[in-house]
Amino acid sequence: MNTSSIYIHIPFCEQICFYCDFNKFYIKNQPVEEYVEALLLEMQQAASSADSHPVKTIYLGGGTPTALETAQLEKVIRGVKSCFRLREDDVEMTVEVNPGEVEKDKLAMLYKNGVNRLSIGVQSFDNTLLKKIGRTHSAESAISTVNMAKAAGFSNLSIDLMFGLPGQTMESWEHTIDQAMKLDISHVSAYSLKIEEKTMFYNWYRQGRISAMEQDEEAMMFEVLLERLTGAGIFPYEISNFARPGMESRHNITYWKNEGYFGFGAGAHGYADGRRYANIAPLTHYIEAVKNGKSPKKEVHEVPLKEQMEEEMFMGLRMREGVSRSQFKRKYGSEMDCVFSEAINDLINEGLLLDTGETVQLTEKGKFLGNEVFERFLLTE
Repeated sequence: MNTSSIYIHIPFCEQICFYCDFNKFYIKNQPVEEYVEALLLEMQQAASSADSHPVKTIYLGGGTPTALETAQLEKVIRGVKSCFRLREDDVEMTVEVNPGEVEKDKLAMLYKNGVNRLSIGVQSFDNTLLKKIGRTHSAESAISTVNMAKAAGFSNLSIDLMFGLPGQTMESWEHTIDQAMKLDISHVSAYSLKIEEKTMFYNWYRQGRISAMEQDEEAMMFEVLLERLTGAGIFPYEISNFARPGMESRHNITYWKNEGYFGFGAGAHGYADGRRYANIAPLTHYIEAVKNGKSPKKEVHEVPLKEQMEEEMFMGLRMREGVSRSQFKRKYGSEMDCVFSEAINDLINEGLLLDTGETVQLTEKGKFLGNEVFERFLLTE
């Protein structure tokens, strides 16, 4: 499998958000330096047996990568660059940034070391709402962070936005979108709230302290987002992602095209050599395994052909361009219409799929009912 993308998980945060279910730890009193060393060692071990394909994308996520000290973060970036052969002059390197938690010196270091894309976790420009979801930054600090990043030389900037939040109004949402457009950024990732287990929101939801937004209201918020962003020249290329032409996230496209990638760090997931894997999540257990020369992989799943074809449809249909028939045939040796004939025909008749000849794509209606569409591509034994 062509494994030419790398995800690096930095699980530390200055503050734990109420909605987040990623593997993360409050950074105070954690073995951060030991974790960085273990991370570098895991990458070295993997690089020694990696395929020869040059790396085309690197993504540092979390948690909050910029919660690391500048020297620690630089060590990670230089480490991955020294371990793997990078595609010459054509590597997309993204680092997630929290507003208000990164200063000029850290931004300068990132830029100097080849980071060319930042993903900034804004979520909202409504200060009251930010407090309700457990964010410690303000709308003003988010704007300042974007401006500092531009001043440091970054031109490829993405911001995350959330809708369907408890207490969020349409007026607040429209204000957030309008403010985002004033910043002249190149990419927006916009997600509706999912109340996940192991989060504060989940506990509060079970206690009746918060409630989920009605689906129709969420759909209206998405329609407003689509209209405003498209009008500003930022177009949807995936269900939750919008970009100016040529500024799409190449790393995330790796996932949606069902291609291989390495996942490094505690709790990281990867997909290499036809196997999906998940690393040990607890920090000390992960560090101990790597330092003792053991594999940090907790779970490894050999993905059978049937499952690979299902995933090709689930992931590929998230993208605006849909799933290519010729690409499907090249990867799996079978015609898409033979494998999924009933599902494709039924979904086209229901107005949820569009057949362009070369591809099948979600219709606008299908995008709102994506999970229902994806379930129809589960193959029976």
